[in-house]
This record gives sequence, structure tokens and C-alpha cells, in this order.
Amino acid sequence: MTPEPLTVVVADANLRPLRDEFEAALPAGTVVSWPEPKDAEAVEAAVPHADVLVAGQCTARTAALATRLRLVHTAGAGTDEIDLTALPPGTRVANTFHHEDAIAEYAVSAAILLRRGFLRQHDALRRGLWDSPAHDPHSPWMDSLSAATIGFVGFGHIGARCWQGFRTFGASGVAVTRRGEVDATAEGLTWSGTIDDLGALLDTSDVVVVSAPHTPETTGLIGEAELSRMRPSAALVHVGRGPVVDEDALYEALSTHTIGAAALDVWYRYPTSGHTGAPSRHPFETLDNVLMTPHSSGLTRQTFIRRAADITANIGRLASGEPLRNVVAVAR
Repeated sequence: MTPEPLTVVVADANLRPLRDEFEAALPAGTVVSWPEPKDAEAVEAAVPHADVLVAGQCTARTAALATRLRLVHTAGAGTDEIDLTALPPGTRVANTFHHEDAIAEYAVSAAILLRRGFLRQHDALRRGLWDSPAHDPHSPWMDSLSAATIGFVGFGHIGARCWQGFRTFGASGVAVTRRGEVDATAEGLTWSGTIDDLGALLDTSDVVVVSAPHTPETTGLIGEAELSRMRPSAALVHVGRGPVVDEDALYEALSTHTIGAAALDVWYRYPTSGHTGAPSRHPFETLDNVLMTPHSSGLTRQTFIRRAADITANIGRLASGEPLRNVVAVAR
């Protein structure tokens, strides 16, 4: 007997530009709908007949309506907004990655921009001032990455790929993770440790790259006490999740120059609709030592072409009864 074609609901805005390629890669006969992701009613109207939901979130209400659901697939690594407890028993939750290269590009380029003083020089030259020791003897000499120690708070897919980039410039590296499972010798790091060694990492790093996930244990992991241990010239590159670094403490440290600078790609507030809204209750935009980006470090066309390929391949496996890849949980 020929199996009934799958019904797929895609509620992820990042995949919409790839709609034609996505649908072409699905098994023949697959029925696909693309409700507006931020329109909860549209998503809820689509899911009762869905075998597969492709989305970054699935609330308890949505899950309760999706009685046929067999697979929830995110177009990214995070699955924390999928209410696993409300999904039909047996529903599998899968994720995908491929953002490491793009985020590594961001982390290295942001560290160079901040460490070399390019933000300051950019603003100065727009006012006709040549802020360079070649033209102004009072302008400071800046250091290259070859003189830097890069400290990684988290060393998973993202941290390890960022380190490959920094390493090509001759930087030294140290890392801390929750379990301390990183083999420093194998990775070419000076040393590695557990979160208990975070203070030592902050004491000695010129650039701190935060890519740790947001969990109850990591909320506020880097707060006032931790930021005060960083060097006054050090730069923070935050590509993990906003709350891993305490919001109030971070603004205070940057506004008082307790730390030198920061590149912030993850935030504390996000737009609930549209594309406007302050990313924090503090005016980070008034600070001259902050590079602000809208959680865009991993957003390249190549990232989502590869993610779409992972998702459609998994849907094909589901249709043919093959084992799925990147399954991170199964509803009970």
C-alpha cells in the first residue's frame, strides 16, 4: 500500500526566501502550507492536519491541536521553545546547525574591529579627524590578534569553529565549559576547564567569546563580579543568549569602561511584531564602545540553504520510514 503523502506546515520566516527550493526537495505529493509565523491563529489553523511542523516554537496550545504530529523540526539548534510535554506521544523533535561558519566570521571580525579601535576611528574620520598614530602622536597603537588570548565561555559547535578562525591569526585560546570535557591539547588551546575556572579565564583574556546556551544554570553566569575581573582593555563578543550575561551589569561595565568594548548580537528584548523595538531597557545605543547587531551573526543565505537541506532530507526519511537524524527528544 502506498503511504499517504505527508502534510507539512512551515512556520519559520527564515525559510520563506527558499520556499521553491524547499518544496522541490520534498517527497512527491507532500502537501505544504506556509502560515505567517507570527500569526498564532494562522499557525493553529494549519497544524491539526500536520504530520510535520517546521518552526522555532510550538506552544502547548499549538501542540494540543496537532494531534497527527510526528515530527517537529527547528531550522536551528535551539529547541527550548518547543513544549515537549504537550506534544502527541512519539513525536520526535529534531534540530539542525550550519550557523557555525557565519557566527565565526562575525566573532573574528567583531573582535578585530573592537580590538583595533576601528569603531572609534570610523567615527573620528567622519568628523575629519585622523585618529591614527601615523597622523596623531596622541593616538594609541593597537594590538593585533596575534598578541591576544581568546577566552571561550562555551566550546560547542560555535565556540570550536570560532577558535579555528582566531587560531589562524596566531591568537592563544582558553576555554571553559559546564563539564570541562574539552581536550585542550587536541584543540590547540593553552588550557581548558569547567565553569569553576571562569574567573581565571576572565582574568587572562583579551577577548571573551560567549556562546554558552541559556539554561537556568547559565542565567546571569557573567554578572557584575565576573565583568569586574575582565581587563579594562578586553572586549566581550556575545553570540550565546542575552541572559547569560546580566543585563544591568553589562551596561554598567560598558558605560563606566570597566571593560573596553563589546559586540552584542543577542539581546534581552525582541520585537513581538514587526521589526522595531529597543533590545534592552538600557540605552546601549548611546555608548561608543558597543557594536550592536540584531541577532544576525548566523543569518546568511548559506546557513539556511544547508538547514533547509537537512530538514527536507529528514522529512524524506520520515516518509520512507528511515531513521531520522539530529533527533534531540521524543515526546512521551
